Amino acid sequence: MEKGDYTVSNIYQGGTSSFKPTYGDVFTGYHVASSELGAPTKPDTANQIQQVSQMLNQGIVPIEAGVLDPKVFDQIPKTHFKEIRRMAKLSGAKISVHAPLVEPSGISEQGWNETSRKLAEKQLKDVVEKSYEMDSQGNIPITIHSSGLPGTEYKMTPEGKKIEKLMVINQETGKPAPLEEEKKLYPGREGETIMTINQQLESINHTEWLNGLTSLAGQKQQVDDIMKDAVPSLIPILTEYKEGQEISLTPQQQVAMQQLERADIFMQNVESGFNGMFDKASKYGDEKENLKIISNEWKKGMEEIQKDPNIIKMITLKSEMLSNALNNMKRVDAPKIYVPIEEFAKEKSSETFANVALDSYKKFGEKSPIISIENMFPGMAFASGEGMDKLITESREKFVNKAIEKGMDKSTAQEKAEKLIGMTLDVGHLNIARKKGFSEKDLVKEVGEIAKHVKHVHLTDNFGYDDSHLPPGMGNVPFKDLLQELEKKGDMKGVRKIVEAGGWFQHFGTSPYPQALEAMGSPIYSMQMGPYWNQAGGLQQGYMSGYGNMLPSTNYQMFGAGFSQLPAELGGQKGEAGGGMSQTPME
Repeated sequence: MEKGDYTVSNIYQGGTSSFKPTYGDVFTGYHVASSELGAPTKPDTANQIQQVSQMLNQGIVPIEAGVLDPKVFDQIPKTHFKEIRRMAKLSGAKISVHAPLVEPSGISEQGWNETSRKLAEKQLKDVVEKSYEMDSQGNIPITIHSSGLPGTEYKMTPEGKKIEKLMVINQETGKPAPLEEEKKLYPGREGETIMTINQQLESINHTEWLNGLTSLAGQKQQVDDIMKDAVPSLIPILTEYKEGQEISLTPQQQVAMQQLERADIFMQNVESGFNGMFDKASKYGDEKENLKIISNEWKKGMEEIQKDPNIIKMITLKSEMLSNALNNMKRVDAPKIYVPIEEFAKEKSSETFANVALDSYKKFGEKSPIISIENMFPGMAFASGEGMDKLITESREKFVNKAIEKGMDKSTAQEKAEKLIGMTLDVGHLNIARKKGFSEKDLVKEVGEIAKHVKHVHLTDNFGYDDSHLPPGMGNVPFKDLLQELEKKGDMKGVRKIVEAGGWFQHFGTSPYPQALEAMGSPIYSMQMGPYWNQAGGLQQGYMSGYGNMLPSTNYQMFGAGFSQLPAELGGQKGEAGGGMSQTPME
């Protein structure tokens, strides 16, 4: 208030004002209702009943139960899942689940095999069945890590987003390997030549392909050399030889016959190797028409051999066939034996997710749990928005195709796929891209690429370097911008937001939930309006502030409550004996 040349302000301000909804150092600027703001149980104990009970005692509504170690998860008695369901139903809590860490692609340190993928699928189906027992409403969200594999690393440059390291995998062996941009020195060139990651990937595929063909050509040359020594002395006999006929050989011819048999064994090995190379080109290459021509020529040669199965003619003709075929194969573009690991894992993991979701729908129908795939942090597979979008899209497409095969119409299958397969967005994982030069705008752009898939959110804070698991508002995650982008491009209605702040509990020994309520500006009252928890300090103010914004007694004495509270000079009682502010009148 201003009057003349003086100003009266904050005369009873001992805390915050309801007119400042953004008050507080940790407030993120984004309001989340407490009914949508939850917390996880401790992920290292099978006693999840105790953990859920502790969450309920704090008044937490969304609770994410789960154990990260598959062995510990299996130590939870089956009766506990139903008991958690009963507890949630009595208290009104909303349960979600964090699945144990299982690699859905089936890739391990030993490489990839289908048996490992099927085992991962079986484990996740078991998690779904147990999770269903905890749910009284249906469609319980189950967060599953997209991968535990090292993946593509990106960095932000003045030119834009760029791959810094690419993890590739040999599709034949399942073994991963890293590729980075390199500077090389070549003869006849001045200075260093930069080998980009894509050039290196193309080079290793070309080199492996060429090495395989060169090896076969070398083995075939051995056959030709043996035949050159052995055939002259055998021609007079073998040209007239009929099957089943007895022949007598000179010592020289016996040695030549042994060489011929050896050449036949070598030729079989070469032919087997060629078949393997042809199979690789068919599986991993793009030149189907050229392969068809090579196949037809080989077929004609084999038909010619069948007309006269003379061993000399057979080996000689096969040698000619292999020479032509190997020369033609050298002109075929190298098949993609090495591919980015996320491309390979997407194919395998999407198979797992689709099968798990379809099996779940088959068992539980409309109440089937939701498979919510979580993004990982930079350096891991599927850390980018683009990578997650491709993984989820592929998983849904496979769900649709499998459902159609089982008799479901396409539109229904698409509807169920979008409902039952989605994403858990971990904003803390995303924020770790800061250390690679990503700005807040870059992170918002990443969210925009996957917002349409998001069905569940993990809120956790850090400073852009490690997955610190701090409560929101205590690091530099741009919660407001990220969550507003989700609202803009996705469907956030009823989406639960789980605060993963184990780092706080570990180091400070207290529940991070009060800090989370303050940081996310949760309304204090169920009417979902102010005041908010970030304004809690203003509800009980200082010694002279009475009951704060509700009943500020000093304000009433100074500016209201009738004429009796005015100074004596103005006809009131203020300043008289027993007065409230002074024992003497104003001078």
